Amino acid sequence: MAELKLSESRDLTRVERIGAHSHIRGLGLDSSLEPRAVSEGMVGQTKARKAAGVILQMIKEGKIAGRAILIAGQPGTGKTAIAMGMAKSLGLETPFAMIAGSEIFSLEMSKTEALTQSFRKAIGVRIKEETEVIEGEVVEVQIDRPASSGVAAKSGKLTMKTTDMETVYDMGAKLIESLNKEKVQSGDVIALDKATGKISKLGRSFSRSRDYDAMGAQTKFVQCPEGELQKRKEVVHCVTLHEIDVINSRTQGFLALFTGDTGEIRSEVREQIDTKVAEWREEGKAEIVPGVLFIDEVHMLDIECFSFLNRALENEMSPILVVATNRGVTTIRGTNQKSPHGIPIDLLDRLLIISTQPYTDEDIRKILEIRCQEEGVEMNEEAKQLLTLIGRDTSLRYAIHLITAAALSCQKRKGKVVEIEDINRVYRLFLDARRSMQYLVEYQSQYMFSEPIEADGEEDGHDAMQT
Repeated sequence: MAELKLSESRDLTRVERIGAHSHIRGLGLDSSLEPRAVSEGMVGQTKARKAAGVILQMIKEGKIAGRAILIAGQPGTGKTAIAMGMAKSLGLETPFAMIAGSEIFSLEMSKTEALTQSFRKAIGVRIKEETEVIEGEVVEVQIDRPASSGVAAKSGKLTMKTTDMETVYDMGAKLIESLNKEKVQSGDVIALDKATGKISKLGRSFSRSRDYDAMGAQTKFVQCPEGELQKRKEVVHCVTLHEIDVINSRTQGFLALFTGDTGEIRSEVREQIDTKVAEWREEGKAEIVPGVLFIDEVHMLDIECFSFLNRALENEMSPILVVATNRGVTTIRGTNQKSPHGIPIDLLDRLLIISTQPYTDEDIRKILEIRCQEEGVEMNEEAKQLLTLIGRDTSLRYAIHLITAAALSCQKRKGKVVEIEDINRVYRLFLDARRSMQYLVEYQSQYMFSEPIEADGEEDGHDAMQT
């Protein structure tokens, strides 16, 4: 019974929270970069997704650096979703750093230092090194334990084989401890790093597949290795330039990455690291992987930050910069000048601009269906239709927020499928921005420090809200 409880608690740690973009799996493009109607959590925005796919291909080739892309569109048109789709499509080996424009001002360092660190987080270094490994199937593990628990250390013998040979190795206390930690037993196929003593369990041998009547789903069967036991293997480590900066600039080394105590890094340290990485590139020991830096709400940056971005994009070690904004013609922060999207004209000239369009009713319905599936909510067709109309007349985000609230309302009346009455109930309970503004206009005299708003009807209230 105790074992059963332990496995249940271990499974609970793997449950992930459902986020605003947790349903996004990629950009939803086919092999010829043509967008599918509904794929990988993406719906609609075919032109924007196709353009993002072209940029994605450019990033994967890794030949072009210092390019900048602006994703511009109205609020709730999927700009961040496209950026998240790009991140998922790139995979784990290509660095993807994501910050909000206002983050730059809230950190305990200068604005340019914060941007420099963000840029270097988005540049990866793939370091190659050759190591000697012993790879084979474990035939037998013999551990000699001393009779008295005194000074005498444990010792033992490890018998390993491939299809061509079999060898017996003497083991010390450290290797025995590693074997016990990995729970290695006869029939396992392992790889042992000679330099560090690290043991990697590759799986169980096919020849031992009938040893037990039942096995767990995580048990993996592999072929017994061929050739010699000792082999030279090329190991690839992927790190970012920022991680190398932190390790070389702090006395506690790599532990600073976990404590978050990075602080400001001196330019001399970065120059030395850049020189060393350039040497490794020439020797073929490393290669640069330009990643993506995504800055959301880019209009929050000021004129100093924009000037820094202009200069940083000209550097050969620069990543692909993707920025997003929902502003129209507005004031550039730190100046009295107005510009499209609140971005200076000289930086706008460097940007490839992708625009997003408002979703159609059909797109809104498909997105709501995906979100219902993601949140595990069953909803009948009439309720989906009503929620689509709410999403069209108010906002898509508001309609998505109502899904979980309606599911809770359904649970309260002990129902299993969300119906129209649940949507109506939560719609009356929670106001959208437009109805909230109308309420403010109606009762503005009863609020403290309220400035009078002249509004005549629903349209005037909406216009006042936008103003």
